Amino acid sequence: QVQLEESGGGLVQAGDSLRLSCAASGRYSMGWFRQAPGKEREFVAAIDWSGNKKYYADSVKGRFTISRDNAKNMVDLQMDSLKPEDTAVYYCAAVLSLWPQSQRVVEEAYWTYWGQGTQVTVSS
Repeated sequence: QVQLEESGGGLVQAGDSLRLSCAASGRYSMGWFRQAPGKEREFVAAIDWSGNKKYYADSVKGRFTISRDNAKNMVDLQMDSLKPEDTAVYYCAAVLSLWPQSQRVVEEAYWTYWGQGTQVTVSS
C-alpha cells in the first residue's frame, strides 16, 4: 500500500508563488490533480520515475513546474504566477509504472493511489 502525504498548501495572493510537496516512496510515476468547489477533479501535472518526462495541463503550462527527488522520496509542484482560478484542493497521485502512459495521465481513473489533498486558495 502506497501512502501519499501532501504539504505546502495555504492562502496567497494573485501573482504569488507556492510550493506543494508530496512524500512517497517507491518506483512510481507521480501526478498532481486539483478539484475546485463544484467542479470535477482535473489533471495538473505528472512526472515519470526518472524525472525526465513531464506532463502539464494547458492551464498551468509555463507557470507550474513538477519535479522529484527520489533520494528524498519527494515530488514537488512549484506554482508561480498564481491566479484566483487556481484555487482548489490539490491531490498527489501515484501509479505503479516507471513511465506513465502519456495519453492516460490526464485520466483520474489511471492513477492508483491518492493523498488526502491540501487546500490552495488564491485571493484576487
